[in-house]
Amino acid sequence: MKTSIILTAILFCLALTVHGQHDTLYFIKNKVIINKQSIKKADLDSAVFYRSVVAEPDENVFVDARDGNSYPIITIADQVWMGENLRYLPSVSGPGTLSDTDPKYYVYGYDGTDVAVAKALDYYSTYGVLYNWPAAVNACPSGWHIATDAEWTQLTNFAGGENAAGGKLKETGTVHWQAPNNGATDEYGFSALPTGFLKDNGTFMYVGQYGYWWTGTESGGNNTKAWRRYMLYNNTKLNKDETSSKKQGFTVRCIKD
Repeated sequence: MKTSIILTAILFCLALTVHGQHDTLYFIKNKVIINKQSIKKADLDSAVFYRSVVAEPDENVFVDARDGNSYPIITIADQVWMGENLRYLPSVSGPGTLSDTDPKYYVYGYDGTDVAVAKALDYYSTYGVLYNWPAAVNACPSGWHIATDAEWTQLTNFAGGENAAGGKLKETGTVHWQAPNNGATDEYGFSALPTGFLKDNGTFMYVGQYGYWWTGTESGGNNTKAWRRYMLYNNTKLNKDETSSKKQGFTVRCIKD
């Protein structure tokens, strides 16, 4: 039975020489024969050659090797940020499981421990994961880290200060933000979303209205608190304050080391 032979050739030239009842395939690279193969003509219908194409990595996208999640990369002034909230989810807890010492991971609205189920939720793919502070500070992949209070301040100042920066960083429109989403222009591709948060009493709150992000910087007399940033649907501010507890669940933006 005659067969078709498919060969992969990268920068190869093909020479075909007929010798009686046999064909000889020569594989040539840089004018040097690197291989040859004798084939019976009676067994050959056709030879199809194609060139393997290896896609070049996209320099504007980061792929997290831990879970395959990909993130756009944006540059704002001299800072390099992920353009989406982190979705790293090695485990998941229900909102009633709180801790200010052990890492905890939450998906807004989900009360369970099945990672696959949590990842299938629209919230996970759109807004990312909510982390308590012990989880947040170690959540970013190698080569990246959770943005510190000083790095958020640098971003805020570049984007016009606390009263204006929120508008320049928020995603435009009302697909995710509640109307009126005042002043949203998303000038730098930061695309901040109204993530809501997990309160330290175990209640999910304010998705669609407020967006919350941890910083990697502790605060409080005994480092029992940490600095955070938040934005609102009805103004252009990028607010800074201390959290009441490291138990709370906020999202994370990673910045390049």
